[in-house]
Amino acid sequence: MNSHDKDMPKRFVIQEHRRGDDVHWDLMLEVDEILLTWRLKMPPAQITVHPAEATRISDHPLRFLTYQGPVQNGAGRVGIADSGVYHSANETADRIDLNLAGRVLNGPFVLERADKTRWRLTPMRDQIER
Repeated sequence: MNSHDKDMPKRFVIQEHRRGDDVHWDLMLEVDEILLTWRLKMPPAQITVHPAEATRISDHPLRFLTYQGPVQNGAGRVGIADSGVYHSANETADRIDLNLAGRVLNGPFVLERADKTRWRLTPMRDQIER
């Protein structure tokens, strides 16, 4: 993440993608006029207490910060599960310390790379307890 001003809060959103019985969530972080995006397998409420696997997927345009409606191919719906602002610190290619201020995710989290595309989003209190 190469944000020019790390002291300024940036926006984030977690979209819920629902297609029939299939559901997943996309975490999107605003960075330099794009949204860095990770696919999550669990809803934000569970992430407040459990680490979540996160798969890095393609970046999205900023308009996705507020998008709700049909999935691009019309085979499902997109809703907003959480949104707010965040500050980041200690950014490396493999780890980002986040302080999220959203409706659901609120507080310190670590987004840490496991391999090329797999990451883990962990509440900081879990890191402290280990």
